[in-house]
Amino acid sequence: MEAEATATARTVKDVCPHDFVKAYSAHLKRSRKMELPHWTDIVKTGRFKELAPYDPDWYYIRAASMAKKIYLRQGIGVGGFQKMYGGRKRNRSKPQHFCNSSGVVARNILQLLQAMNIIDVDPKGGRVITSQGRQDLDQVAGRIVVAP
Repeated sequence: MEAEATATARTVKDVCPHDFVKAYSAHLKRSRKMELPHWTDIVKTGRFKELAPYDPDWYYIRAASMAKKIYLRQGIGVGGFQKMYGGRKRNRSKPQHFCNSSGVVARNILQLLQAMNIIDVDPKGGRVITSQGRQDLDQVAGRIVVAP
């Protein structure tokens, strides 16, 4: 009986990452606990970008992705997220180079997730997920239907 219960319980590691981020971003938007900054429609997500994101829900998607990454690998800070979401800067006729993403966006999302009690500051550096945050993410992962 217990084996059946543990087999049906799913965590973030058991579901497709794309489906999880989509479901968790919808959960964040529905909960209305996350208040968007006024600059989300005009800000670029990095120096290497030319325009702001086209998707109006990009902020929720980035927050869901960052929460998932902290769930899987504790201790990531703003600098780590800048490297993860960084990209290639095309320098016209000069060679292209790697460029970090925006630190303000990463810092603001981490502060909002911390205010929602999903993550907390690690004394060793970076952020760690709280027990309530782990429970919240696992609950959303459990609602995702796994295709056979």
